[in-house]
Amino acid sequence: MKYDLCLHVDLNDAALLALALKNARNYQNALPDENYELVIVGNGPSVTLFTAAQPALRETALPLMEKGLKIRLCRNALNDNNLTEADLWPGVEVVPAGLVEIVRLQQAGFAYIKP
Repeated sequence: MKYDLCLHVDLNDAALLALALKNARNYQNALPDENYELVIVGNGPSVTLFTAAQPALRETALPLMEKGLKIRLCRNALNDNNLTEADLWPGVEVVPAGLVEIVRLQQAGFAYIKP
């Protein structure tokens, strides 16, 4: 069975990102012996949550990223919010367009959830 999952966050809402990270942690814990990819895609104003201004969220995300969680943020949203890659948490990836990344992942067989 394929367990690849994409979680989508698009609002500047720390509680929503915290929920997505909790879902990611629960997912990782429930599948200790499975091979899967787990990706959070952030676009729109949510990209502001992946900066130094949110240290508690970063501390929650880092151990999940060490276990394989990938975080991909939309370059267009970064530009709209006057952010650069240097402003982001270490290990966060930037993709040209968040919605295109979601479609790409869905076409690759990822399940999609918007917390």
